[in-house]
Amino acid sequence: METVTPSFLCIVGPTGTGKSDLGIYLAQQLAELGVRAEIVNADSMQFYKGMNIGTAKLPVAERGGIEHHLLDWLEIKQESTAANYQEIARKKISELIDAGVLPIVVGGSMLYVAALLNTFEFPGRDEALRAELEQQLIDLGPAAMHNKLKLLDEAAASRIEPQNGRRIVRALEIVMITGEPFAAALPEELESFLPVLEIGLNSAREHLVERLARRVEGMWAKGLVDEVSGLIDDGIRDSKTASQAIGYAQALAQLDGKMTEAEAIAETTMLTQRYSRRQMSWFRRDPRINWFDYQSESLHSDVLKLVLSQLKLESK
Repeated sequence: METVTPSFLCIVGPTGTGKSDLGIYLAQQLAELGVRAEIVNADSMQFYKGMNIGTAKLPVAERGGIEHHLLDWLEIKQESTAANYQEIARKKISELIDAGVLPIVVGGSMLYVAALLNTFEFPGRDEALRAELEQQLIDLGPAAMHNKLKLLDEAAASRIEPQNGRRIVRALEIVMITGEPFAAALPEELESFLPVLEIGLNSAREHLVERLARRVEGMWAKGLVDEVSGLIDDGIRDSKTASQAIGYAQALAQLDGKMTEAEAIAETTMLTQRYSRRQMSWFRRDPRINWFDYQSESLHSDVLKLVLSQLKLESK
């Protein structure tokens, strides 16, 4: 059976595996073949203005002249949701395709990627229930709410960090609205809303663990704490989403004297490494992903070869 030409590309995988660099490389190589390609961000923390160092957001000068979309489109105080992203990102992708541009989605935020790619709709909201759950979160704390979710939906609880109160509340809201597990909101059969070529990056676990530790140390060296300090007046303390971001929560704790620098770095490293394991656990379930080893010397050329074959293009 003849394969369907993908309408867009999607590069996924754990944090710190080189997804951004690969996306830029592919866009540049496709440009040489007369195919205009642009990046669509799928990292939920890179949506926020001013959150740069801790999200490893590429400065404009390092984007290789490639247009990037859905970076810096939210203010610090705004809430980020996968349902909202689904609507905005699909609209952007459709606009690019209509303009003759090949979208390259790049990011590792699992639910956001799933929301974009797959044909499913999010359950609605119940504002009264939501307010009640958020008050319980304030009164009881995220750990107690995580235990509550575990009793109702163990599978959902296993996918959400016990510290992530916002995600816990949303999962509880869905379970209590639908009467079904949160996982029931996700499609059992993965069906793309448009034909997509998915590319995944990963490598030996031991290498990634060390790589992420160095990455976190580098963020502190580049001035993450100063960056967070500069976001306080913008409302990062009051943000349901931004204040909980890995690295940002720890930098705030350091500024408040609740953690030493060494403690903040150690906790950020531990949480980042744990998050990368959850990312792989999630993405591993998607049979559409073509996996590549980010340590391979031929990574870029190997991925380009696959992309050109799927797009039915020939290299020069």
